Amino acid sequence: MNRRDFLKSGGTLAAAGAGGRIAYGFVPAHNWGKYDFGSGPVVHNRLDQGPFPQYPPEAIIPNDSVVMTTTPSFEVVPNYGKGLITYITADMGTAEIQSKNIPQAIEELVRFPLGQKLYIRPTWREIQPRPGRLDFPDYIKLVFKLAKTHGKRVGFRIQMSAPDYFNAPALPQFVLDNVPLVKLTGHWKKGSMAKMKWVHNPYAQYEPRYDNPHFQQSFKELVGLLAAEFNGSPLIEFMDTFMYGFWGEGHTWPYTNNPFPDYETAERTWVKMLEIQLENFTHTPLLTNTQPDYSHVGNSEVLDRTVRSNNWMRSDTIFIENEQIEALSNRPPWIAAAIEQGIPGGPPQSAQLNEGISPSDDIIAHVIDVGANYWSLWNFHVISAANLMSWYKAFPAWFDRINRKIGYRVRPSMIWSYRQDGYLGLIAGFANDGIAGVPGVLRITVESADGRILQSGCLDPGYPLPGKIRQAQFILPKETKWQGLKLKAEIEVKGVRHPVRWACHQRLNEDGTLTLRPDGRHAE
Repeated sequence: MNRRDFLKSGGTLAAAGAGGRIAYGFVPAHNWGKYDFGSGPVVHNRLDQGPFPQYPPEAIIPNDSVVMTTTPSFEVVPNYGKGLITYITADMGTAEIQSKNIPQAIEELVRFPLGQKLYIRPTWREIQPRPGRLDFPDYIKLVFKLAKTHGKRVGFRIQMSAPDYFNAPALPQFVLDNVPLVKLTGHWKKGSMAKMKWVHNPYAQYEPRYDNPHFQQSFKELVGLLAAEFNGSPLIEFMDTFMYGFWGEGHTWPYTNNPFPDYETAERTWVKMLEIQLENFTHTPLLTNTQPDYSHVGNSEVLDRTVRSNNWMRSDTIFIENEQIEALSNRPPWIAAAIEQGIPGGPPQSAQLNEGISPSDDIIAHVIDVGANYWSLWNFHVISAANLMSWYKAFPAWFDRINRKIGYRVRPSMIWSYRQDGYLGLIAGFANDGIAGVPGVLRITVESADGRILQSGCLDPGYPLPGKIRQAQFILPKETKWQGLKLKAEIEVKGVRHPVRWACHQRLNEDGTLTLRPDGRHAE
């Protein structure tokens, strides 16, 4: 029985958990395309984005001429807010890494050439064995060290419930000693569920009273410690939000109860826990799972608040409920989406092809379909760089395709020049050859050849959109010549600016900026 079938057969949970009462913040399922999530992040120094008519009676600029164009790059262009993520650990910690030499295996994974980011998912117990301070295990220290060495940012989540950890509970002992646990309902002695190892894990059969004051105080301390270490850190790409239940995904499927006395308590608890994270991670994006609220704990309200606060979203698989596909593929353009979908753990030679399409091809095509910013490089429960490389070598085309399409890929497609009252005017039409909007605000700066800032400003959140041109105007000092000027791009996310390398075929400077120059085909 798969999860979708089980959800259909377990539909009595909502009524039983809610006790017939209406949730105070429950957000019903809705179409996302025209839903009002607000106007997005605040735009500082908004550029005039037109229109720019040239002819009477509406003329606001004199006749202009295209002076330079760019064309798309077909290379991998790594930038903040996008990319393929090499999983170092996931559901099982280092037990998932297929090697007798864990440090060496981690280094090989960090070096894996397809991945631009790294991901880890430790338990709370692993990173904070005692109150008052964090104490990372050696493997996490190694990941951070290697990430810095190789210029790769890290995304991660802390698990408070880890059903694939059989050697220890996910919570620290100082929490377990003071917080009641509630037994989850459900036993599977035969059938497909009985074959799933984690349903027989005693640590997976209990959930804490998350609303307990001691738990809440310990959680608040943990988030504060993490933020003191990582909020705004150049080493960190994003943090997954803490969510209810297994793996922190927002559920304890297939169990049919939760540890709360009623829905209101559950939702109020998780909203409070999200707010603690939002208050602490002011400069680092938080990613919230799009998990439907099977366990009836307030996921819809948590996800809604995440998007309204201009944080990001994720999903733990691509072949999922259509409700999640709706959210992912019709999210606001300034919201990034990360898709976690493991490649099969077996060798590619054993893969069954469907009309010539491999399992990895099928996964990648659908990650592209929803316009993702990130995708996981992860052999499900069999992590190794060699496994990843074997799948790439067997089916390279779609791996290369997604690496050259994922997220946003922006460039100044067309640049017009004109003069008015002695001032130089530039209008740039910005294109996006990727599959997602810009997950924040794109800032463009015009610099002189020697690096002096002549004008700097921002496009509207999420722009330019894929397949569309967004124009912006720059009014530059008198006597300025357009030849030799440099265009620089940055993405602003939660108050932090990250450099953006233009995704164009034309030659760039080492810092990713573009020098404007005659190309012999357009007016000079």
